[in-house]
Amino acid sequence: MKTFTLDEAQALLPLLESLLKRAIQDKQSADEVEASLSEMARRIYLSGGMKVDSAAVAQKRAEMDGHLRRVRENLAEIDAIGVQVKDLDAGLLDFPYRLEDEIVLLCWRLGEPAIEHWHTLDAGFKGRQPVDERFRRPAAGGRPN
Repeated sequence: MKTFTLDEAQALLPLLESLLKRAIQDKQSADEVEASLSEMARRIYLSGGMKVDSAAVAQKRAEMDGHLRRVRENLAEIDAIGVQVKDLDAGLLDFPYRLEDEIVLLCWRLGEPAIEHWHTLDAGFKGRQPVDERFRRPAAGGRPN
């Protein structure tokens, strides 16, 4: 598992924010298309199935598939960097961090100006604590943890 320093994680925020926003936007667009397909299916059912515009349905499905493919691509890019997407809808990311002899997670949510929280692997978002001086001091060799 890749671990990050606080500075490394902080430096990645502009790129990650962009990827996350694109994924969220495409997920919302896919949800809208899915709602449109559901409404279309309801209308087809109510009309007895006689007024099916197959081309329109196929176009909507292709549109939704395109949005979902882009969501997966953006999430895969974030994952390839080594960052964990914990909640796409909330824009919640975790960065593995070595704190002394334990792996913990630096925690950032879309809209926060900086990475200011962390939690243990088990605690999750509800167990967030403020980043303190342990995350800023250099480890052996002069490099922060």
